[in-house]
Amino acid sequence: MKYSWLDDYCLAKQGVIKEFKAEWNATKYVIGGKMFALQGTDKTTRPIITLKLSPADGDFLRQQHEDIIPGYYMNKVHWNSVYLDSSIPDDLLREMIDKSYTIVFKALTKKAQKEIMG
Repeated sequence: MKYSWLDDYCLAKQGVIKEFKAEWNATKYVIGGKMFALQGTDKTTRPIITLKLSPADGDFLRQQHEDIIPGYYMNKVHWNSVYLDSSIPDDLLREMIDKSYTIVFKALTKKAQKEIMG
């Protein structure tokens, strides 16, 4: 995989738990019980990561990059999939992961946020 740093990057975020879903053949990255990233394959077995973004950010990125598509098997407005065999710049993918984590973290209760932040 081109983005060999991806797993370490997701796991380095505060409070992240990695879970493998056998029935999906995919790895979930979860914070406070809520998924912010899903890494697996599409129906053609191309590797993808699916991330949550604001509708405006997701729409903009899908228009700019053919390898960023509406979320595979997810809500097409809020989730976006990135093909991991593409030429999406590392910095852009990191930014997308950061935004997804932040969106999900901010949606947690204040109590859950405090528990995660220690």
